[in-house]
Amino acid sequence: MTDLRTELGEAVGAAFAAEGVDPALARVTPSDRPDLADFQSNGALAAARALRQNPRELAAKVAARLEGDARLASVEVAGPGFINLKVAGSALAARAAEVAADASHAGAATVAEPRKVVIDYAGPNVAKPMHVGHLRSSIIGESLKRLFRFRGDTVWGDAHFGDWGFQMGLLIVAVADEGKGEAFMAGGDGPFPGESPVTLDDLERLYPAAAARAKEDPDFRDRARRATAELQAGRPGYRALWRHMHDVSMSGLQREFGALGVTFDLWNGESDADPLMPEMIAHLEASGLLVEDDGARVVHVARPGETRKRKLADGSVIEAPSPPPLLVISSEGSAMYGTTDLATILDRRKSLDPDLILYVVDERQAEHFEQVFRASYLAGYAAEGSLEHLGFGTMNGPDGKPFKTRAGGVLKLHDLISMATDKARERLREAKLGADLPEAEFEDIARKVAVAALKFADLSNSRTTSYVFDLDRFMSFEGKTGPYLLYQAVRIKSLLRKAADQGATAGPVVVAEPAERDLALTLDAFSQAVAEAYDKRMPHLISEHAYRLAQSFSKFYAACPVLVAPDEATRGSRLTLSKAVLDQLERALDLLGIDTPERM
Repeated sequence: MTDLRTELGEAVGAAFAAEGVDPALARVTPSDRPDLADFQSNGALAAARALRQNPRELAAKVAARLEGDARLASVEVAGPGFINLKVAGSALAARAAEVAADASHAGAATVAEPRKVVIDYAGPNVAKPMHVGHLRSSIIGESLKRLFRFRGDTVWGDAHFGDWGFQMGLLIVAVADEGKGEAFMAGGDGPFPGESPVTLDDLERLYPAAAARAKEDPDFRDRARRATAELQAGRPGYRALWRHMHDVSMSGLQREFGALGVTFDLWNGESDADPLMPEMIAHLEASGLLVEDDGARVVHVARPGETRKRKLADGSVIEAPSPPPLLVISSEGSAMYGTTDLATILDRRKSLDPDLILYVVDERQAEHFEQVFRASYLAGYAAEGSLEHLGFGTMNGPDGKPFKTRAGGVLKLHDLISMATDKARERLREAKLGADLPEAEFEDIARKVAVAALKFADLSNSRTTSYVFDLDRFMSFEGKTGPYLLYQAVRIKSLLRKAADQGATAGPVVVAEPAERDLALTLDAFSQAVAEAYDKRMPHLISEHAYRLAQSFSKFYAACPVLVAPDEATRGSRLTLSKAVLDQLERALDLLGIDTPERM
């Protein structure tokens, strides 16, 4: 299925080629002046310079070759050589009908060569509560997973839990110091208690206290490091306690992800890569990549000449490798984050053999991933260019700094979702929406409005930029918000229910009125928006389209009566257009991870 912009681009390209011009210059884009044309091509200006011709004369020749194309109502040359294209109403109607008939993809094309893709996102840590810092990774990663799958790729979403690092050693010694789990602390092979000595509340209380103590108490920090190394080396009691902490944490994490509408195909953690560690270390050694460095073992990843200035403790400055070496084994003998990330790539290659792995992780981790990716390429665990770090900005408070609670702490994700749901109830009641619905249905709508507000607020921004958290603005039923889009979808559903009650049926599409033309062109643009969002890994382009579509329908609805159309054929056509908009809008929202209610 091909959209009009692509089709016309091919036609203009053929006309350029017939004039001896590189068809790649014949790029067709939406018109800067929609009052004059639907699409335009500015390629004649660049081509004329290369051929030393008059650009307007070249554009006229190209335009002449396009005359008679049944898809075009007119082809005109403007200014110094712009080619303006206006689409025929019959072509718009045919394309709108095609979109309406495409139940699965709403007019969007799929990739020619599907790939196997792993998307690593969310990245929560076992034993730590999820907080707003996990929000962007979860929302963006979920959207990208849906987008890549929609385009035809085989996709695995992997949560990749942090469950094998220093925080586990911190918790082991914290549990021991509190007198809990004595049976797990003793040596020996067990058996060990089948009931966890700690609850989720215990873990959420113990971890921040242990992390703070480790910064101030070197002895405590050293004990935690030794505990981490012993856990990773296989000490039975520590492994049994770790399993309890892992399982207790998992129940809380699944609750948070479920409330946010985020799902995973793989619930793997850093620990799942542990069995591959001996093989990987031996391979790195045999390859000559793993070298000693001040008691630790590292892989040098900087290429010759890649350095940066580094200030030492004594104040002197040296030229150091950039990026720095990847620390694989610490001086205490523990595996590091980079080690497990590298082993995870090897594990994924062995188990899934993906063509592409995307890491949706905070932009501040860019250097870490550069180190891991380079080490992976050097070791032969992944093909060059098959690993991508998709960094993102932060969600900030009004002060422009990462969002905090009023008390200055980090807001838990569960509390954020509850706060948003409370606000959604308030706004629904203010707007007198859902007042006559059963309580359970009203609560379901409030939850969907809350999640839509949070997700759309995030995904309407470019992934790489930061944005300011403003729940009042996010929750408005007017403007560029998630609740506004849900309201538009519900309004169309109401319209279609009324049509069915009246016995009105959809019919062949006819495009005559300006608002109908605009709506048909907007429906056509979905395929391009999806393709560009996929290529750039930028879900906000789907958000932009969803908002434009809702606006276009609103104008259409005001200018083109549907149920009281002048005749049955016009009513049938407008019902088909309305249903096509609903299907495409719901599809776009689904790609953003947003569910739409049936009514409000």
